[in-house]
Amino acid sequence: MIEQAVEELTPLVGTRPACRALGASHATIYRRRRPPAPRPRRPRPAPARALSGAERAAVMAELRSERFVDSSPAAVWATLLDEGRYLASQRTMYRLLAAGGEVRERRDQLAHPPYAAPELLAERPNQVWSWDITKLLGPATWTYFYLYAILDVFSRYCVGWTVQHREAGPIAEALIAQALDQQQVGRGQLTVHADRGSSMTSKPVAFLLADLGVTKTHSRPYTSTDNPYSEAQFKTLKYRPGFPARFDSIEHARAFCREFFRWYNHHHRHCGIGLMTPATVHYGRAERTHAERQRVLDLAYAATPERFVRHAPTPPPVPVAAWINKPDAEGAAH
Repeated sequence: MIEQAVEELTPLVGTRPACRALGASHATIYRRRRPPAPRPRRPRPAPARALSGAERAAVMAELRSERFVDSSPAAVWATLLDEGRYLASQRTMYRLLAAGGEVRERRDQLAHPPYAAPELLAERPNQVWSWDITKLLGPATWTYFYLYAILDVFSRYCVGWTVQHREAGPIAEALIAQALDQQQVGRGQLTVHADRGSSMTSKPVAFLLADLGVTKTHSRPYTSTDNPYSEAQFKTLKYRPGFPARFDSIEHARAFCREFFRWYNHHHRHCGIGLMTPATVHYGRAERTHAERQRVLDLAYAATPERFVRHAPTPPPVPVAAWINKPDAEGAAH
């Protein structure tokens, strides 16, 4: 745009005054009018110290020989040096191999399939469960207890947990079976989501879920955000006041977790479910609780409306859905 204005002013005041008036560089204008002719590229002369063609051929012949075909240039260089021969530096050997396209990983590389992000929607309790295992420090260094916890994604209610000495598929199988029985989950009703730990992908768990008509999904490798609800619950556990640096025994760990999950399910006001307790949402008391909160706020507003400047107060809405990796609007449109 500025160049066009300069060209329009040039016949009237000249190029340099037009450039000064418009704040343009006159050198740029002149260069655009008369672009310099491309300079022919002269071949770069070979340095005097470069290997001759015969020397390069000798190096490549040695590298491609049956003796050294599976050896690295560094190993070839050292072997020849121990034999009293020096053909070229290690860097030169690498450079010659690279020029011929012969530098690559010799071993076959495993090509991992692309993992799609799990997209799970829970619109009611016992529709999507998330479960995981976390370590609890034991009484001595390198000793641990393992906490298994199953969480309902919609209500955040912990439907089952156990603390054990080890991580194993059969333990997870028993815990999931007990939770399914206690919650009276029907066939084709539930999806159970977990990461890709050994217990989560074990055959006992897979066979159990298949037998009971439960769909299983897994997080992508090394993607903790694919299992956010269980991760958040474990963080709540470990940031609780009184959470010990180490547990003296497995009985100590179980006693602490028993108290924690009682508090978490029945007294913890969770911001993700309208500041209600998980038990309130899980057992269908959310609408009644919301209505009671609204009644109390209406009374407060009627008593002192001047304290509510913008509008009448309302409680947080009743939860209607919970997502794991909610698709964005653009992706859903396509």
